Amino acid sequence: MEVICPRGTKRDTEAFAEIEGVRIHRYPLTAATGGPAGYVREYGTALWSTLRIARRLSRQEPFDVVHACNPPDLLFLIALALRRSGARFLFDHHDLVPELFESRFEGGPRVLHHVSRLLEKATFRASDAVISTNESYRRAAIERGGLPPDRVRVVRSAPDLSRFVPVAPDPALKRGRPHLVCYLGVMGPQDGVDYALRALAHLRRDLGREDVSATFIGGGDAFDESVALARELGLDDMVEFTGRVPDETVQLLLSTADVCLSPDPLNPLNDVSSMNKVVEYMAMSRPLVSFELHEARVTAQEAAVYAPANDEAEFARLTAELLDDPERRARMGALGRQRVEDALSWEVSRGNLLEAYADLLARPPRRTGRLRRTIARIRPG
Repeated sequence: MEVICPRGTKRDTEAFAEIEGVRIHRYPLTAATGGPAGYVREYGTALWSTLRIARRLSRQEPFDVVHACNPPDLLFLIALALRRSGARFLFDHHDLVPELFESRFEGGPRVLHHVSRLLEKATFRASDAVISTNESYRRAAIERGGLPPDRVRVVRSAPDLSRFVPVAPDPALKRGRPHLVCYLGVMGPQDGVDYALRALAHLRRDLGREDVSATFIGGGDAFDESVALARELGLDDMVEFTGRVPDETVQLLLSTADVCLSPDPLNPLNDVSSMNKVVEYMAMSRPLVSFELHEARVTAQEAAVYAPANDEAEFARLTAELLDDPERRARMGALGRQRVEDALSWEVSRGNLLEAYADLLARPPRRTGRLRRTIARIRPG
């Protein structure tokens, strides 16, 4: 198996590594900054670097399957370049990119949204099979992508329960206060860290809670803005930002947390997306507070409480309510862990993924000429 991906900045910086028989080929990439133009540069570099490495590897031994995830919806071009040698294309559908652009660049150029729709359709049409992270994404592949239902299978992003195991809490992580709330995940403009911080300001200012510390784990292109907002809201002594930390530190922080935060605001993307952090909180037996989002409720069910969409004051009130009810927190945590074990763990997703591969490899490869005609049909105009 060959994996092609960007190099890390602090870890995984080698151009090549082999881990348990998996050969990993990495290329340098600078993350997007400065709005849409930054994404054009990032995605263009990623596409060219991936194509160059893939072509070199395919000359050594042809691929049976090209497995590519998004964003961006551009990697179908790699699959097309390798299809002549018999490679099938498995599209790993991680994001609804048109909704992603709509959520991140609200009020931006409509041409970007139009182009993102065309590229999404091209990706679906080029796919031999699709694996979707939830039923909402599967429905998009069938209805917007025109794919037969038997070629689209749900394979959720799922935690490995051997890595997500509660451990003994460390009271020192609460930094001298009785309670700790935690956020884990990416900090991008659509991830709602700003909503969480304003909710914490409500918790302190309006509800008079001086008994809570908060820890935000992770990084992203909204990290610096989030740190600045915490300072602006007067939360410096209450909130800690750790950046990216080792798995063991995450495990300890979540085991110590009383309540976990999933503050993704309602928008076209978040409402139908499954958040990794939600399942990871549940795997660690932690109760969580979320805004009312369709897929958040499908995933967490009774392991979460739900504030009306984007209502920061109610988010704060529900957080306080859970902090004051340890028995309810314990029940919710146990329900969440059980749901992950029964339906949302990597053991379950792995079986679904293997079935998707078995179905894909049982089909003959598609001909390149047919794909060219398909792409021609979806060109604008």
